[in-house]
Amino acid sequence: MNTARLLLDPRRRVAPVPRRIFGSFVEHLGRCVYGGIYEPDHPSADADGFRGDVLALVRELGVTTVRYPGGNFVSSYRWEDGVGPVEKRPARLDLAWHSLETNAFGLDEFMRWVGKADVDPIMAVNLGTRGTAEAVDLLEYANHRAGSHLADQRRDNGAADPYGIRLWCLGNEMDGPWQVGQRSATEYGRLAAQTAKAMRRFDPDLELVACGSSHLGMPTFGSWERDVLTEAYDDVDLISLHAYYQPVDDDLPSFLASAEDMDRYIDAVTAIADSVGAIRRSTRKIMIAFDEWNVWYQSAAPSTPPSGEDWPVAPPLLEDHYSVADAVVVGGLLISLLRHSDRVTAACQAQLVNVIAPIMTEPGGPAWRQTIFHPFARTARHARGVVLDVLRDGSTTTTDRYGVIDAVDAVSTWDDSAAEMTVFLVNRVVDTPAEVTVDLAGAQVGEIVECVTVGGVDLDAKNTADGPDHAEPRPNDTVQASDLGVRLTLAPASWTMLRLRVTDVTP
Repeated sequence: MNTARLLLDPRRRVAPVPRRIFGSFVEHLGRCVYGGIYEPDHPSADADGFRGDVLALVRELGVTTVRYPGGNFVSSYRWEDGVGPVEKRPARLDLAWHSLETNAFGLDEFMRWVGKADVDPIMAVNLGTRGTAEAVDLLEYANHRAGSHLADQRRDNGAADPYGIRLWCLGNEMDGPWQVGQRSATEYGRLAAQTAKAMRRFDPDLELVACGSSHLGMPTFGSWERDVLTEAYDDVDLISLHAYYQPVDDDLPSFLASAEDMDRYIDAVTAIADSVGAIRRSTRKIMIAFDEWNVWYQSAAPSTPPSGEDWPVAPPLLEDHYSVADAVVVGGLLISLLRHSDRVTAACQAQLVNVIAPIMTEPGGPAWRQTIFHPFARTARHARGVVLDVLRDGSTTTTDRYGVIDAVDAVSTWDDSAAEMTVFLVNRVVDTPAEVTVDLAGAQVGEIVECVTVGGVDLDAKNTADGPDHAEPRPNDTVQASDLGVRLTLAPASWTMLRLRVTDVTP
């Protein structure tokens, strides 16, 4: 059996838990919008055409923000097509996903939906086929109160109050050759800076996200971030990271350790951003928006869109069905995001419904939770207060992709108001349990509130419409208070959440 000892001290604080790291992503891709969040003919649909069963699951998932409308889709999107009377909206060819976009759902529908879902919007602007003027027009339509042409147009369209969107993405994956309007880093950086300056003339307090590399394996990674920030450092607040994970060559041990890659990616981009700031002698810190991340089986469902003369409406695309092992990995990636809460202040799991998503639907039928729903929902609900600096010591394991790593990964949060500590753990070893000791640095366990586990058994199990609860978290009955704090056993290849009420905490 492997072992791990964790030292948790409420005085050793990394940063407040950034509530925006529990974000998601809705793109006009496949059945995410049409047949996902929006299906007017569904039995549960409300007067706006929003599926009530999906809204209920989104609230249960605990999503705090949703990025919209893309994604690759945004780089040829004309936002004006999606507002005004639906019967007058033009259908357009979506060049990103070779689909026909009806524009029955647009900005106004999205803003009504986020209100009902109780989430905050993150809006992306098109810097692929469009530029600064169109971005400022969208901002005026969305956020100006009244008296201008575009603000009054929004009011005529039924939204008397401005939407007040605070966080804006300046394009999407502009380094990618698959992107409509791909640009060099310097070209994009200058356009992002120009657009940011113009948007700040309307509202200097907006938060703006520059595009980082599309993924860590891009040939321009590093130089892209450096060159973009050289042009736009003083004009943006965050830089984006995107990463997707899947088993490679059936290497489950490395897959379970995917958070190692996320850790290194975040650390690398942080270092690059800080180096640009140091050269500029700037006191500003560029934060990170990890605004696309998830498990995605790209080898099984390539991201290359269909081609030919047929341009279907909302075809099924990228509809991965997730296993218990995938849920364990998602739990580990959430640990990485929390661990970096001093720099990662926004994140979006991609995507929300049907498309590589925690929620699946059938047209006219049920909606259900995928396995990856559970670690996200539990973490979003119980990671409160501040993130603690976890000191780890214990067994290691060797992976082909990442070398020697800790067998057990962990992060913890501390909620002063409830005197509650929550510990999130992953046993990253496929075939060996781990005995974990949680040392509370002299504090005492008042109560073990909850301890649940996902994984450890039947890693290939998947949820379906007929069997939607195969991977629900189950009680971990091994947990017990000890003189040092708490001891528990982690099953092989598992994610665990432990909640404690703590007394005698040293101020």
